Amino acid sequence: MKKIYYLSTCDTCKRILNEIEAPADFELQDIKTNEITEKQIEEMHKLSGSYESLFSKRARLYKERDLKNKALSEEDYKALILEHYTFLKRPVIINDQEIFIGNAKKNVAAAKASIHG
Repeated sequence: MKKIYYLSTCDTCKRILNEIEAPADFELQDIKTNEITEKQIEEMHKLSGSYESLFSKRARLYKERDLKNKALSEEDYKALILEHYTFLKRPVIINDQEIFIGNAKKNVAAAKASIHG
């Protein structure tokens, strides 16, 4: 699978999409207009090893709900990501069996290297 989960209203996501220059065979999914399904999050989990690694602790709702002071389980992270798109750490880039999560420079560079090999 070659797919990028991103947010079209996010300038960082837009910059990264331009930077990595994903080929036409990559499917782009704007998670705001096309919500993540349970099957999709489970596929991401299979590649990443945990729901927590897919979870954005920078989300405004994370602070508003005071989630940092709660002991969240893997199932909690999964449910929160499915509940609201802002809880997904973005972008999530899947290149066959490799997954790159978030906007850290090293992740973006690794994704670009993986795509353009």
